[in-house]
Amino acid sequence: MPATPLRIGLVGAGGIAHAHMPGLLRLGSVTVYAKDGAPEFAAAWASAAAAAGSSVTVVDSLDALLEAVDVVDVVTPTFAHAEVVRAALAAGKDVVSEKPLARTDADASDLVQCARDAGRRLFPAHVVRFFPAYVRLQEAVTTGLLGDLAVLRFVRSGAFPIRTPWFADRALSGGIVMDQMIHDLDIARWVAGEVTTVSAVGVRSGTDAEPVEAAHVLLTHASGAISHVAGIWGPQHLPFTTEYSVTGTLGSLSHRSRDEVDYVADLAVPEAVDGFLPEVDPADDPYGLELAEFFGAVLDPAKPEPRVTAADGAAAVRIANAALESIETGQPVTLGGGA
Repeated sequence: MPATPLRIGLVGAGGIAHAHMPGLLRLGSVTVYAKDGAPEFAAAWASAAAAAGSSVTVVDSLDALLEAVDVVDVVTPTFAHAEVVRAALAAGKDVVSEKPLARTDADASDLVQCARDAGRRLFPAHVVRFFPAYVRLQEAVTTGLLGDLAVLRFVRSGAFPIRTPWFADRALSGGIVMDQMIHDLDIARWVAGEVTTVSAVGVRSGTDAEPVEAAHVLLTHASGAISHVAGIWGPQHLPFTTEYSVTGTLGSLSHRSRDEVDYVADLAVPEAVDGFLPEVDPADDPYGLELAEFFGAVLDPAKPEPRVTAADGAAAVRIANAALESIETGQPVTLGGGA
């Protein structure tokens, strides 16, 4: 725990809130507000909080939470991000927001401006930038090990998240592109640079009880590199897996989670609170690493700028929405000025 423990406000009590809690408890005390499930969430983490020398407290309103904390971690459903983040920034809090930063381009851009106007820090939680395989990729690119990038391919698959109905509503979640594939859309931009053109196709089939959704997105980068991003939300027995293959003028680098012990995932379990999240090593937890980097920068402004900025979060939303537009229209979408 830092020398000056933080008073952290956690807004939301779903699966990703559970993923954030080990890291939050290492940074300070946690106050929770959620429309549903906050008391049960706090009870589930009471023992861990005590063992960490911390505490978990429940409040009955967002206003009460904002009055009681120093910083805020927003882990609500996607469609609620913008409203909560705005309120936290207006209350003078530095904010971490789970990805995507917002559902719409307008909201994402507005949140970036709200943070600037308030003089506060806003960090989108693009956690894949903290997974070792993707850190290795970024280092290989920035050090020139792969030369000039030419072709990048990313694949991410897992079971359709049927336990929470709003995921199936594209108006609320953005579907697989905005919820799942945005991870790799962000990574592609992180390593290959700004995106100028987006083309995509997608399909949803199956039944309401057993849906399947998939999409392919093709990105043209300002550098001339091309990224192919594929995502699958499949049947409930489909394990969570990730892979990439990146080729440049001097070499290539690839990753397959099934080949790496530290990335093995059990079959998705619909009733499990974290059944749709990758397994992580508690000793090297990417969720904990991102939170420590974000809130560490709040505690000590002299520290390096975190690897994900509010502008990065807004750019990822623009790319994802361009892909959704391309799926809808059947036409490529040009991003003015890049994203």
